[in-house]
Amino acid sequence: MLKGRKKRVKILVTGGAGFIGSHVVDRGLADGHDVVAVDNLSTGRKEFIQDALAHPQFSLVEADIFTQPDRLTEVMAGCDVVFHLAANADVRFGLEHPRRDLEQNTIATFNVLEAMRANGVRRIAFSSTGSVYGESSVIPTPEDAPFPVQTSLYAASKLPGEAMIQAYCEGYDMQGYIFRFVSLLGERYSHGHVFDFLKKLTADPNRLHVLGDGHQKKSYLYVGDCIDAMFCALSNATDPVNIFNLGTDEYVEVNDSIRCICDHLGVTPELDYAGGERGWIGDNPFIFLDCQRIRSLGWAPTRTIRESIVHTVDYLRSQPWLLEARS
Repeated sequence: MLKGRKKRVKILVTGGAGFIGSHVVDRGLADGHDVVAVDNLSTGRKEFIQDALAHPQFSLVEADIFTQPDRLTEVMAGCDVVFHLAANADVRFGLEHPRRDLEQNTIATFNVLEAMRANGVRRIAFSSTGSVYGESSVIPTPEDAPFPVQTSLYAASKLPGEAMIQAYCEGYDMQGYIFRFVSLLGERYSHGHVFDFLKKLTADPNRLHVLGDGHQKKSYLYVGDCIDAMFCALSNATDPVNIFNLGTDEYVEVNDSIRCICDHLGVTPELDYAGGERGWIGDNPFIFLDCQRIRSLGWAPTRTIRESIVHTVDYLRSQPWLLEARS
């Protein structure tokens, strides 16, 4: 259904003004489709969809998919596919407001599925997370790895979203695409390790406070590669439920990320470690996903992790308002 311009469809993107969602918006318009973005603009930004707002095949609906399910059902009329990307992604501080993950991730996903059922929309792409694997004993971690104890409220709220999508696909003849991401980097990136390190080094290039011991192992993926993977899956995978890990075939330690950023900036700060193998409760000390399933469809990342980090640093330095806008 989404193979280039062969058939024009109508796409609804929840969180369409956010980091990932705005890129889906751009890709859908570039492929000739009609796109509706739904966003409450709590973390999404109109600056991210500035070009889209001038496009005749785009519309933005300012609404909250948790508190306004009727409005969501209304604007979904006539859509062919939903990219459900809206979520509370504040993983680090999840324990300070546990209800937020339940409401904005789990219940909001139910609202999306019910709006789809009411409108006869059959296809959904869902942004889950590699964190659902917890601290897996299988590295690299494939899609069929067993789920251990959940260590973050964010991941714990994504799992029931996945389960509901699978049940709706079974019960209501829908088709689901579940994407378990590693951390993403690139244009419009506005939270995470690289953002925080750059913000701190911009304020004080001589000292950098690091959560954990710096040996946490992380995998990153360039956001443009992520969007390519999602559209590749929707164009080629045909099962009722399709689950894909999205990441690169490499990982780095947090110390490697710091070194890459500092080398690129030309600074040599004193590093101040908080200590421990986790930066915070729920911080997985080793995330590395097996991505052979999505690669079997012909997709491959175009940027290495180092290239993605450097590219992201350059982007953020060219957009100082973004660094300043987030407290």
